[in-house]
Amino acid sequence: MAELLFELGSEELPARFVVPALDELERLFKEQCAAARVGHGAIRRFGTPRRLALLVDGLVEKTDDVVKEVQGPSVKAAFEADGKPKVPAIKFAESVKLPVEKLKRVSTPKGEYLAADVEEKGRRTLELLPEVLNACVKKLQFPKSMRWGDVEASFGRPLQWVVALFGAEVVPVVFSDVKSGRQTRGHRFLSNGWITLEHPSAYEAALEKAHVVPSLEKRRALLVERLAAAAKKANGALIADEALVDQVLNLVELPNPVVGTFEERHLDLPPEVLIQEMKSHQRYFSLTDASGKVLPRFIAVSNTPVKDEALSVKGYERVLRARLTDGRFFFDEDRKAPLQDRRPKLARRNWVQGLGSMAEKSDRMTALALFLAKATGKGDAATIERASFLAKCDLETGMVGEFPELQGVMGREYALHAGEPKDVALAVFEHYLPRGASDGLPTKDEGALIGLAERLDSLCGLFAIGKKPTGAKDEFALRRAAIAIINLVVGRGYRFSLSAALDESLKLLEPVLANVKKRTPNAQVKAEVLEFLRDRLRPLWGDQFRADIIDAVVAAGADDLVSVRRRLEALSVHVATPEFASLAATFKRVSNIVEKQAKDVTKAAIDPSRLTDAAEKTLAAEVGKVRDAVHAGISADDYAGALAKVVPLRPHVDAFFDQVMVMAEDKVLRENRVRLLMEIGGLFGTVADFSKIQSEG
Repeated sequence: MAELLFELGSEELPARFVVPALDELERLFKEQCAAARVGHGAIRRFGTPRRLALLVDGLVEKTDDVVKEVQGPSVKAAFEADGKPKVPAIKFAESVKLPVEKLKRVSTPKGEYLAADVEEKGRRTLELLPEVLNACVKKLQFPKSMRWGDVEASFGRPLQWVVALFGAEVVPVVFSDVKSGRQTRGHRFLSNGWITLEHPSAYEAALEKAHVVPSLEKRRALLVERLAAAAKKANGALIADEALVDQVLNLVELPNPVVGTFEERHLDLPPEVLIQEMKSHQRYFSLTDASGKVLPRFIAVSNTPVKDEALSVKGYERVLRARLTDGRFFFDEDRKAPLQDRRPKLARRNWVQGLGSMAEKSDRMTALALFLAKATGKGDAATIERASFLAKCDLETGMVGEFPELQGVMGREYALHAGEPKDVALAVFEHYLPRGASDGLPTKDEGALIGLAERLDSLCGLFAIGKKPTGAKDEFALRRAAIAIINLVVGRGYRFSLSAALDESLKLLEPVLANVKKRTPNAQVKAEVLEFLRDRLRPLWGDQFRADIIDAVVAAGADDLVSVRRRLEALSVHVATPEFASLAATFKRVSNIVEKQAKDVTKAAIDPSRLTDAAEKTLAAEVGKVRDAVHAGISADDYAGALAKVVPLRPHVDAFFDQVMVMAEDKVLRENRVRLLMEIGGLFGTVADFSKIQSEG
């Protein structure tokens, strides 16, 4: 066993490249090792703006010998009628170095073929690694790559060095004009020249001595620790921003925060503007006081400790001063005209080719939000109508043009400045919520319903013109929109039919879709969107509930998402009880018979006079006792209570199956018994499809 170090050193990579490139490099390495049969242990990853590295433990020194079955020609093609071998049999025997009579015959779906067991000797790992590592670096992909000099190869940024060490041995790797060796580099400004590594195990300590923290985990912890210390020094609290931490983490090899200030006069700008100005352009961290108010201070992170911190801070402050001045200009200019005056410009702003302008989308949002308000009995119609009319007007402002992240925020501020009611301004902002996993839900119904309408319109419209997500591609973030819909509906407790809402959305889209030549039929769009939403439930709720329970509940109906959630919670309680496994098995049996036989049985009430056996009479009587209570529980959303009423039926159902021939020869008798099972199935079938529940969780 030996360690392997593989490091690709380059000019500074963009921060967003580092982690995805490490993910891809690790994947490629595992893939290539598997193909070469090179076993290995744990993999540690290291990454900075100037390097991507894998430190692999426990690589085998030599691969194992294996015996492989090699398939040759078909027996029919290999032999004459009298059994004499033809050329294909002879050639195959020569290729596997065996006499023809030693070849074996194997049966395949295509017929009988000749085959041979061939031993493949293991090879030294050091001989295999050049091919493995060269393939890794050549196949590594970046969002954007560069070429340099007169070489044909490309990389995220020009490659400067490659370290490839297997134990103490250098593995030959060549990429572009760079050849592998045992020398790496430390910090660009704080270390002196090349660092020679005798063994992979020396890598991390050698770089740390050269002022580089190569471990992402260690560097992140150091960054967070130093940010906290800097915030304390500035008498402020750091505004939590994990995304910014992740970004800054891969901009530096040794984080060194410094505290700067900006002019207090800018504090009259909306806090979101101040924070976004500091974050988006400068990667500065914002600070607040004890009450949560933004302070006129910031923390910038340098890649090097500076001798004259005051001079360094002045540079950071000078750049931010210019940015805030620009922000103030946009803010003042935007407020010179009321927000509603920008509405006509939306007619000239295309949303998506084939789906009309942003003004048309806004009109559909208004109509659909009012439909949802009526369906749910929530929200003020006048507020919804006005807020949805203004919701997209801030897209035509200078501030949002500069900072798209401030959509909604600026709409709220400009609406308030124009004298719009507070509830209208709040809805303009909140219709964007939740924007991501870290966002809360809207605090009021008006913004929530407008946000639902916008997302449903997007799903229906984009699915209709064939722009639904495929694989990893999700150009319009429709998966995020679907998750937001689920969270909004369940979080706000909205009871309405998704199917009806999609019908309404597609009806509103008809004027623009009528001009689309290649469009998906409405019925198919509706089915696909419903399935798309259902598919989000398992990953969204999978950490709280078993996957098979989610599937079972969804299969029983997912048109009312609040009902789905409540049924899921109720069923999960029953699944945890000792008797559930036998209960599920019993009702699966009911489901299976109903599924197979119900299509041939006309719907009708059970005929008591046709109940001949004691077990079926008892079962019918017990069903009659609980029927009304179960239906009442389901109507009241008391699914746990409804299931509790169904549980006592199990022994009577078991007795029925043990003592009664369901598939009797007498058609009338058989159909009456199937109808009894159909009624039982209906009692629990509105909660979940028990056939999808696994016996063991």
